[in-house]
Amino acid sequence: MKSRFFSFVILHIMLLFMAIGGVFSKFAANEEFLSARFIACYTVVLLILFVYAIGWQQIIKRLPLSTAFANKAVGVVWGIVIGFVVFEEEITPAKVIGAILVVVGIVMYCLSDTEVEYDD
Repeated sequence: MKSRFFSFVILHIMLLFMAIGGVFSKFAANEEFLSARFIACYTVVLLILFVYAIGWQQIIKRLPLSTAFANKAVGVVWGIVIGFVVFEEEITPAKVIGAILVVVGIVMYCLSDTEVEYDD
């Protein structure tokens, strides 16, 4: 159980890391094409994608793919938080409700251990 919890923690750190990659993409989009800052931002994005790809492979060794993939929806929550902190975007009640629904859905999915049996 401790190993599974650790896998979830690593997964969510990776998902935050991936959301930060989106920030660098947005920074790059505001720079002149092929300028030094543009190249630097996209280099960071590529490094993040590389680390994420390796980490994702390690996570799906330890967690069921469906569980790991369901947790990717937490990117919505990270997007709201990062938008507020980095880009000073407004957090509206609709965004909060949406984030709560995403988190509740992830928790419900991850806690369900029942198998559905289908009659032929």
